[in-house]
Amino acid sequence: MPNVREHVWITGIGLVSSLGAGAAQHWQALAETARVAPVLEMERFAPYTVHPLAGIDFATQIPRTSDQRQMDRWQKTGVYAAGLALADAGLSGDEDLLGRTNLCIAAGNGERDLALDARILGGTGSGCAEGGYLNQALANGLRPTLYLGQLSNLLAGNISIVHKATGSSRTFKGEEMAGVSAVADAAARIEAGQGDVFLVGGAVNAEREDALLCAELAGALYSGPYASVWQRGAHGGGMVPGSLGVFLVLEASDHARRRGAVPYACLSGVVSERSRRQPGDAAAAAGRLLHRLGAERDIGDGAVGVLSGASGVEPATAEERQFLADLATIRKTPAVRAWGSMLGHSLEAHFIAGLALAALAISKDKFYPPFDTSDAERATDARLERILVTAFGHWRGEALALVRPAW
Repeated sequence: MPNVREHVWITGIGLVSSLGAGAAQHWQALAETARVAPVLEMERFAPYTVHPLAGIDFATQIPRTSDQRQMDRWQKTGVYAAGLALADAGLSGDEDLLGRTNLCIAAGNGERDLALDARILGGTGSGCAEGGYLNQALANGLRPTLYLGQLSNLLAGNISIVHKATGSSRTFKGEEMAGVSAVADAAARIEAGQGDVFLVGGAVNAEREDALLCAELAGALYSGPYASVWQRGAHGGGMVPGSLGVFLVLEASDHARRRGAVPYACLSGVVSERSRRQPGDAAAAAGRLLHRLGAERDIGDGAVGVLSGASGVEPATAEERQFLADLATIRKTPAVRAWGSMLGHSLEAHFIAGLALAALAISKDKFYPPFDTSDAERATDARLERILVTAFGHWRGEALALVRPAW
């Protein structure tokens, strides 16, 4: 018989986005509301649109102002979401459990000093800048303490300081695939008996001119009137970024049973690949991943839910639609939902947010209504016992995960 210890349970969810804070608030907005409208900021960064972070009181999870002062907004968002997940899993305040809680963090770069950047660019463009101007301006203007405080692994450090989760710590970088790697690492270590409880997550502040500039330089931003993920291809495609923080508590099932934790769902597996993104590569890679995941066997003959991490960037989004069409030929037509239409695209945190939404749906024994009006998403009353979560990176990387009931 299989060792029940090898089962990876999701026992805590912390989610903060444009729709609010907490698992319950997101379920209410996305599943219990007939047609919730996405929250959008269309003026501040025009012609680009972002999903802004909801107004939250960071002090409820980060009570010391000195702690808040040393964090950028993305770090505060992550620490806040981590606190929600720990509380949701019943770990908050338990020094023994927190001391054994391992951290797997997906993180990008810290935020730039935009005022300093503007001054340096102004001086560079004035025509009076001499040879060493750039080095001198950076040396005199950039505060070392600010730079060090923005390092990506400081998110894990701040979580340890604020919430006392002091097990091992690993930080992963690399946009969407960083989130995949963080989850896969934690799951593999649980299955190998190398840890019982892991706090896995990430955070993104999409309301940053520097981050939007980087995405625009890569040709990845969507501009123009807002459209859902599946409807952007006709207008050139592109992502609409979203500010978001998400953390999951992943736990060995026997450990969760011993402490009486009630799981949301079981994470059956996570697989990933990195194709060259020649035409057809991404869809073919996803097909191979489905086989590796064993999803064809585990899904069974019933209806399957798909929570798609599609960004809207082309041609990756079109290739994902091709993969989903191929999936429909071997199983009943999947019920597809692209959560990026509602929460925006959140890069490092995006895949983990999809797992959070999948676990919520499994625990409620109910799926989400369509997030848009395109033919890609159709209403369903079918009972879904398996949810496939996809991650097609906007530039590179493909991944799949399967979420099912824990019992």
